[in-house]
Amino acid sequence: MRLSEDKITHLSHIVFDALVKTKAAEALEEDAKVRRELKQAIAKALKGEEELEEIVRKKVLSYSRKILEGSPEWDILFRKHYQEELKKRVRMP
Repeated sequence: MRLSEDKITHLSHIVFDALVKTKAAEALEEDAKVRRELKQAIAKALKGEEELEEIVRKKVLSYSRKILEGSPEWDILFRKHYQEELKKRVRMP
């Protein structure tokens, strides 16, 4: 999912405010530094998701038979390969 820098910044503020409000976490650093770290974590996660989607898209496009993007068959294959790639990434050593 692609979000603008402003939206990612806004999201980091929402997450920070929720953490403070619910006392789910205690900030040991300045608020601005914590928000920056949250913003970087969100951006990194979104970038990883984009990379994963691109890998899966290439796999589905590599089928010898042409599969139309957006078709039910595409969706099924995309979800299948997405889950497989996701499992590879979260596998712990």
